[in-house]
Amino acid sequence: MTTPPSDAGTPGDTPGGPTVLRMLLGAQLRRLREARGVTREDAGYRIRGSESKISRMELGRVGFKERDVADLLTLYGLTDPVERDRLLALARNANSPGWWNRFSDVLPSWFHPYVGLEAAASLVRNYEVQFVPGLLQTRDYARAVVMLGHGHSPPDEIERRVDLRLLRQQVLTRLHDPLQFWAVIDEAVLRRPIGGVEVMRKQIHALAEAAMIPNVRVQVVPFHLGGHAASGGAFSILRFAEPDLPDVVYVEQLTSSLYLDKRDDVDQYAIVMEKLCIQAPPPEQSRDILHRIAAEL
Repeated sequence: MTTPPSDAGTPGDTPGGPTVLRMLLGAQLRRLREARGVTREDAGYRIRGSESKISRMELGRVGFKERDVADLLTLYGLTDPVERDRLLALARNANSPGWWNRFSDVLPSWFHPYVGLEAAASLVRNYEVQFVPGLLQTRDYARAVVMLGHGHSPPDEIERRVDLRLLRQQVLTRLHDPLQFWAVIDEAVLRRPIGGVEVMRKQIHALAEAAMIPNVRVQVVPFHLGGHAASGGAFSILRFAEPDLPDVVYVEQLTSSLYLDKRDDVDQYAIVMEKLCIQAPPPEQSRDILHRIAAEL
């Protein structure tokens, strides 16, 4: 990992932020609605919206209008003034912009939610088949990856994209509740010299160093295992400390992404991840594997 320049700003020193506040408020609104027996369609009608808007609100995927929250609380029969004030204050705070908003010019709209979820998560398990995970990339490797998709962009835009990626890495080193990160990397990632052999070799050595961080685990899925259950592609599973928040599976595509939080979907991805972690050599062997591959480049 590489420290970003001092003028790049920081994502803050504590987990959470507006994303987790929206998720918490959404979960509480869902519980109140279900306890009252109100359908999403009826709730949407009350706030001059739709069933899908209520669904997005309850998942924490959109901002909240204080008037909408107040109307829903009334519909759900919440009359306790202290509890109403608490939830309305939560709605106001949930609309505060995240640190990543200043990168909106280079941050795709479909990736905005992920940056917030990543900052709010307590554990992220990530399987990668093509690139080193973003949270563990060096600056030179990150720049080479950015250039693959944005090679014709102005140099300052490329550097802003790189800065954003490096700022995200601070979730691993923040003072309070650093993110637990478990990276499972296909050997193909390490054999593909993105940025050239020297950039790749330094990246692999940086991975070996990252594997020494107490809250980081790295596993390499070797070629000799043959096919495996995760052959469909890369994905991440995010878990949150708050018991009200469900796990979320993130699957990135070329121009969009999927966010899955239905129990059946999450369970399927969790089973695949568990199989990978069992089949791959244990994290304790990863540094030796990484150094050997770097020497072979």
